[in-house]
Amino acid sequence: MTSESSFDIVCKVPLQEVDNAIQQALKEIVNRFDFRGSKTELRREEHEITLESADNFKAKSALAVFHQRLTRRGISVKALQVSEPEPAAGARARIRIKLQNGIPQEKSKEMVRLIKDTKMKVQVSIQGDQVRVKGKNKDDLQAVIQLLEESKLDIDMQFVNYR
Repeated sequence: MTSESSFDIVCKVPLQEVDNAIQQALKEIVNRFDFRGSKTELRREEHEITLESADNFKAKSALAVFHQRLTRRGISVKALQVSEPEPAAGARARIRIKLQNGIPQEKSKEMVRLIKDTKMKVQVSIQGDQVRVKGKNKDDLQAVIQLLEESKLDIDMQFVNYR
């Protein structure tokens, strides 16, 4: 009796952890000498974060602090799409950060192509904003996970519902 195993590839950023990272980053920024008087702000609305600071340099420094806090909370910075600093009101700088929620269609297609090119005995299907991989051999599924982790897809991936 051979049973089929499967897993899903998803990208879900835990928003509570992002909020915690924002709070920790703000706490560090308020206490740092190089940010005194800069009125640096980090705000999240749904899946977008706005970072504002006195100038481009301070905005990029605040972004680095935020990245550190995210990483410590187990969130990959690959899950972020960061814009270049742009001018904001009052000669300030603004950086917009989009949180990845689901796998974009073109990345899903790239994943499917990558997996199929290996000629492994697995079936791959795109299901909305996630990808399902099925196979009879668990070793093949493990190999697919390793292949994707080592790939240069440049997105955050979680492997869930492994059965």
